[in-house]
Amino acid sequence: MFNEDLPKIKPESVFPRDMENMSVHELNEYISELQEEIAKAEADIKEKQASKDAASSVFK
Repeated sequence: MFNEDLPKIKPESVFPRDMENMSVHELNEYISELQEEIAKAEADIKEKQASKDAASSVFK
C-alpha cells in the first residue's frame, strides 16, 4: 500500500480545533464531526473488548 492510497486528512478534521473564530454553523458542524469520532471510538472499544473477551475465554 502506498501513501497515495491512504485517505487524505483534511486540515479541518484535526482535533481539537481553535473555536474562537468559528461561526455558530461551523461550531455545529464541528460538534457533528466530534460525535462521529466518538461513535468510531466506541465501536473500536466494543470490537477490542469482544476480542479480549474471546481471548480470555480461550485461556481460562
